[in-house]
Amino acid sequence: MRWSLRDQNLKLMGTFTKLTYHVVFGTRFRRPTIDPSFQETLYEYIGGIIRDRKGCLIQAGGVADHVHLLARLSPAMAVSDVLRDIKAGSSKWIGEMEFLPHQFEWQTGYGAFTVSYSLTEAVADYIRNQKEHHRVKSFQEEYMEFLKRHNINFEMAHLFEGENHG
Repeated sequence: MRWSLRDQNLKLMGTFTKLTYHVVFGTRFRRPTIDPSFQETLYEYIGGIIRDRKGCLIQAGGVADHVHLLARLSPAMAVSDVLRDIKAGSSKWIGEMEFLPHQFEWQTGYGAFTVSYSLTEAVADYIRNQKEHHRVKSFQEEYMEFLKRHNINFEMAHLFEGENHG
């Protein structure tokens, strides 16, 4: 096969991405174990994990039973791999720091939703206002609303571990 000048130019062009995600995950069984005394330090630690994986944490927030992350992630890594590393690394770190008298665990799953560049600031504001938002809405209600808004089918029996909504 003969290469044309056009093919050579395409081969030399750079790759440009801005992959921004709104990620939500809770504590195991949604236990209220993220204490305000270490919440901000936890977000900083998670930001470090994301930076180590060539990403950037834009905003983090949450309440005692879950976190929201707005992050730009590298296209070189699968979202599931980055989130596995965030959850495993932060769980281990919480244990090593002895913030809690018992083992800390995150829920098994997560929600990850792409965010348009034009909506980045609105999502960051939403995440910053988690404490206010959750005065009137539970994590479960919020999470199901996200899934419905993004047209994601789910079964209640499989949504949250350890519960049967039969």
